[in-house]
Amino acid sequence: MGQNGPVQIPAKAEYAIRALLTLAATTNSISAEHLAQEQELPAKFLGAIMSDLRRGGLVTSQRGPEGGFKLARDPDSIMIADILRVVSGPMAGVRGMRPETLIYEGEAKHLRDVWVAVRGALREVLEHVTLGQVLRGEMPLAVTRFTSDPDAWVTRTI
Repeated sequence: MGQNGPVQIPAKAEYAIRALLTLAATTNSISAEHLAQEQELPAKFLGAIMSDLRRGGLVTSQRGPEGGFKLARDPDSIMIADILRVVSGPMAGVRGMRPETLIYEGEAKHLRDVWVAVRGALREVLEHVTLGQVLRGEMPLAVTRFTSDPDAWVTRTI
């Protein structure tokens, strides 16, 4: 855990994925307010997230009475990693820096390898799971490899 707490998926990222899953389940445009109600999310915060997703090319928006948001691409072409990068930036940064740029001295000189491996493990899952797969519950091996291990379901505190 350390001084900054455990590794966390930010609320912003989780909310974005939940909203996009709702969009993936329909071909209709849906307002940010309706998405917020559907997923029980804070409407103002979700509105800002949807703007980020539009700028990131993951959704399109249309104004007017029939307006709202739609996915910009097929749900099977949108990786969970794509969403996280749009709303949260690069994965597995260390103190806001890319792991490969870090240089440690002395006994810590190989620590960079650990941080690069952590990023690789995140990518192994998040770059191989699409919105469509999550919506259908058809998880790829990158996910089931971990979820089939009972130890993965246990939270450790030390």
